[in-house]
Amino acid sequence: MRDPYSVLGVAKSANEGDIKKAFRKLAKKYHPDQNKDDPGAQQRFAEVNQAYEIIGDKDKRSQFDRGEIDAEGKPKFQSRGFEGFSGFEDFGAAGGSRGFRSSGGAGAGAGAGGFDDILNDILGGFGGRGKRGGPGQGASGFAGAGGAHARRPSAVKGKNADLIAAVSLEDIINSGKAQVTLPSGKTVNVTLPKGVVEGEKIRLKGQGHPGEQGGAAGDAMIEVRFRTHKLFEVKGSDLHLDLPVALYEAILGAKIRTPTLSGAVNLTIPANSSSGKTMRLKGKGLPTKNGGHGDLLVKLQIMLPPHGDDELDTLMKAWKEITPYRVRGPEFD
Repeated sequence: MRDPYSVLGVAKSANEGDIKKAFRKLAKKYHPDQNKDDPGAQQRFAEVNQAYEIIGDKDKRSQFDRGEIDAEGKPKFQSRGFEGFSGFEDFGAAGGSRGFRSSGGAGAGAGAGGFDDILNDILGGFGGRGKRGGPGQGASGFAGAGGAHARRPSAVKGKNADLIAAVSLEDIINSGKAQVTLPSGKTVNVTLPKGVVEGEKIRLKGQGHPGEQGGAAGDAMIEVRFRTHKLFEVKGSDLHLDLPVALYEAILGAKIRTPTLSGAVNLTIPANSSSGKTMRLKGKGLPTKNGGHGDLLVKLQIMLPPHGDDELDTLMKAWKEITPYRVRGPEFD
């Protein structure tokens, strides 16, 4: 695991806001949903989550800065200058073969409390967590034969995971689900609330970052974001669409095939329709909280030919002379 500051691209002096901002940016960049063709994105996404788990937590960040834990949150076993206990990896398996037996005879020491108990007792004696040489402890600070039990670290609940679900408007209408990758790397389909709005959050209990020392996992907090659509603009539960209309369609009237999220419809354009005229297709918008649907508002945009036309020019000149009409009110005078 690389240095978490380097992973998130922030300085060690960065404040909590800068760290969170960097995390959200990278999480969005490397989210597997956005990088389906990049097999390395998921590993990078997991690395970003791990880095934020360390320096996004005030206590863990302090421990990391002091050198007490590594980039994966594991203890470095450094305390009061007594570091690098050679053979710790063999200590539990070897029992008392390295001389760390309690004075209380067989069954005491490593056999009685296990490796974790002994390790916690050592850290208690050298790290200020317990009183060295107190009742029930030998002169070295280890648990003695009197049966004083080493204190186990308290269970700590895992942090909540802030995730983003980018959903398309078609997903909201058709499946009503969003795909999300959890901190564990597992991808799940999340059911969207009825009438979901952008920015709404969904909580998945116990799907966040794992706890410590047997603590429960945190929750996954999923923020819903709407993907930008190439045709529709979202305003509340209504959708807005700009519909290009030819000059002759606006003058003579026409039926124009108009897309909606549930399939195209033939929209009747009245004769002599001006550019900017808005027509409403009821119930063709997004679902609402009360079980209905918003509307689709179609705005006509009259488009002239892409190139000059002599016949059109002649017609317009004659029209201007014979039947001129006023389009601007007195406020323009």
